Amino acid sequence: MAKQSKRTKALKDQVPEGAVALEEAVATLKKFGTTRFDQSVEIAMRLGVDAKQADQIVRGSIVLPHGIGRTLRVIVFAKGDKIDEATEAGADEVGGEEIAKKIKDGWTDFDVCIATPDMMGVVGPLGRVLGPRGLMPSPRAGTVTPDVGRVIKEYKAGKVEFRNDSGGNVHAVVGKLSFDGPKLVENIQAFIDLVTGMKPLAVKGQYIKGISVCATMSPGVRILSA
Repeated sequence: MAKQSKRTKALKDQVPEGAVALEEAVATLKKFGTTRFDQSVEIAMRLGVDAKQADQIVRGSIVLPHGIGRTLRVIVFAKGDKIDEATEAGADEVGGEEIAKKIKDGWTDFDVCIATPDMMGVVGPLGRVLGPRGLMPSPRAGTVTPDVGRVIKEYKAGKVEFRNDSGGNVHAVVGKLSFDGPKLVENIQAFIDLVTGMKPLAVKGQYIKGISVCATMSPGVRILSA
């Protein structure tokens, strides 16, 4: 087991025992902002789903009320008038075969990849590179779309994607530690409400088994769930 630093031990002593109200959890996290950089705030929800069953997958996206505190780098595969639409919407790079070649050569310096349906013939072969990184465009995630302008603006505004992992857990960034407390509370609550409302019909037992929030360099704080 890795040896804990004095800072980590000191922070753990400040974590409340048991689960607390969201407002108290955020107030606790705010005390942990002692680093030289602005830490990201993340949420983890443990769900009572069987991740091996396709009808129990919890996957979606949300534009958080106050964004996530950073601007995502968005690339777009498009042609024709969709190139101008994507550029005007704020895409960091737009193109086709030339971008595909860069990615095949190892370039993945971006956060979101969007494609128009007529460009999937170019994007499809990139699955081995983009898939493991969670960057492959898909209709279900809304990143394969003819409405590239709208989708780009959503991601630039702080849209967050999520999908349960093999253990049935959902993780997402919900802001920065520098955010005002009420803004963090609103972001976190919006995420919880969305995931709570996505309970698969196939799930018969307890759906939300646990919720916690943490910062990049802080211990987790458990939140009371309804």
